[in-house]
Amino acid sequence: MLNMHSNSIDIRQLETFAAVMSAGSVTGAARLLGRSQPAVSRLIQDLEAELGYALLHRSSGRIQPTARGLRFHAEVERHLASLIHIRERAEAIGRDEPATLTVAATPSLAAGILPQALAALPADLIPRHLHVQSLAAENVVQAVIARSADLGISSLPLEHPGLEIHWVAEAPCVVAIGADDPLANDDVVRLADIAARRVITLANPYRLRHRVDEALERAGVSPERIIDVNASLTALSLVRAGLGVAIVEPATVCGVPLDGIVMRRLDQHIPFLFGAISAAALPLTPTVSAVIDAARVQSLAMPGCRLLEANGIDALADSVYGQTIISEGTPT
Repeated sequence: MLNMHSNSIDIRQLETFAAVMSAGSVTGAARLLGRSQPAVSRLIQDLEAELGYALLHRSSGRIQPTARGLRFHAEVERHLASLIHIRERAEAIGRDEPATLTVAATPSLAAGILPQALAALPADLIPRHLHVQSLAAENVVQAVIARSADLGISSLPLEHPGLEIHWVAEAPCVVAIGADDPLANDDVVRLADIAARRVITLANPYRLRHRVDEALERAGVSPERIIDVNASLTALSLVRAGLGVAIVEPATVCGVPLDGIVMRRLDQHIPFLFGAISAAALPLTPTVSAVIDAARVQSLAMPGCRLLEANGIDALADSVYGQTIISEGTPT
């Protein structure tokens, strides 16, 4: 972590470095900060001198971050965000208002569950400053553990000694198809029916993807054409463009419906497992508790979604090794 006890590193140096990384040039950073280009260059040079290593490659008037510069930038971003949150929380305390809230969620849950959950909060629990971060599942977990996020909503696995798991739910995956596709006339689509289609699904082999692959193998389906993506909303956009059919979790389809796309059940149950987490032993504010409850209610509104017993601890352990039992047949 960044050593902020040095008398030489100051906030202006960090803000300047962040601006250079954001703008991609010293000139652009100078415009963003309202400073002269020489002043920006001098602050970066002073920061590099203090650190003892180069943050930027400089060649023919162009700059590019070094490997160390990229790693340091991640630390700077976290530090600057923390300073902003501290200022916002101090102001909230002075006004006797709910504290600033930061929620980290995977893209599908940030789009499909979180907006409706936040909209259901009582007005007096909604803070003046609300931060929503759409992150990869692994980064959601790390943000909660590092306490840069007050709450996380993420797909499984979520098992970590630094986490408090508030609830775990399971929802059946669905197939998203074009509204004019002949399969749209069926209430339930067989995996065998999409064998000749281009199949769009998620890429991460350690989460939902392995369950999709297992179901396809069970059904004897081996698609010749596959597009893998890192977000369900991207998959739906590809479907709307006529590029294939998508096997996705239901949160995005329900929460962000797109014209020209319909959602249908599959003949095999492919579970999407997800839950709400916070840092272990960290007292929950009324706002955080309310979001946790509202997200659970919103999740259960999805077709076929159910809570797992004992906060899904068995599912947590199984999901780590890809051994979650998947029953065949139409999901209820």
